[in-house]
Amino acid sequence: MLALAADGAPEGLWLRADRQTGGRGRLGRTWVSPSGNLYASTLVRVRPGDPPPATLAMVAAVALDEVVAPLVAGAAAPRPVHELEAGHAREVASVRIKWPNDVLVGDAKLSGILLERSGDAVVIGLGVNVAYHPEGLGRATTSLAQEGVAIAPPALLEALAPAFARWVEIWRGGLSALLARWLARAHPVGTPLSATLPDGDIRSGTFAGLNADGALLLRGADGATEVIHAADVFLV
Repeated sequence: MLALAADGAPEGLWLRADRQTGGRGRLGRTWVSPSGNLYASTLVRVRPGDPPPATLAMVAAVALDEVVAPLVAGAAAPRPVHELEAGHAREVASVRIKWPNDVLVGDAKLSGILLERSGDAVVIGLGVNVAYHPEGLGRATTSLAQEGVAIAPPALLEALAPAFARWVEIWRGGLSALLARWLARAHPVGTPLSATLPDGDIRSGTFAGLNADGALLLRGADGATEVIHAADVFLV
């Protein structure tokens, strides 16, 4: 997508891969991409007066949440009495967002989002666990299939693309509506968090909301609030 952007590809173009041989995760982490999941990238051309490009990660998270939350909720609909009696009931977990762009089902990660910029082009890459989810990562993960949702990656992208385009236009009008939506779909204020900063330092505290630019506000045990612009954040 970066190569296409350099050749003048327009905003709104999407690419989808069945598998990736050179995919990578945030901070250079290994990225495993078996067939059956969604691996897609799109392109936004940054214009003068646009909000900070980094907040496009929040655009992607809000758009993805908007698409998958109803799917997971529908799959978790109440089961017939005879199934409940047969022991087929399962805990219903809701979809929510964790700062800055992780979409979770309960406490389990469903997706990964990564931004790269070249000139005025920002490429937003999304990986969504549709059929499979990685294990052995030291943190909970899940997939749409694990949550009872049956959907093919092309169909998921068909729903995601217009949702993302709509939120990009909202984003261009200012961050207030985007941040309000993000907060409405995120873990609540007061949620205990641990944040690992890029230099390896660890901050612990509770979620105190977002600042006007979408940065994380973390309230420490002493009551002081720290503004965090980049970190790996974990629910405690």
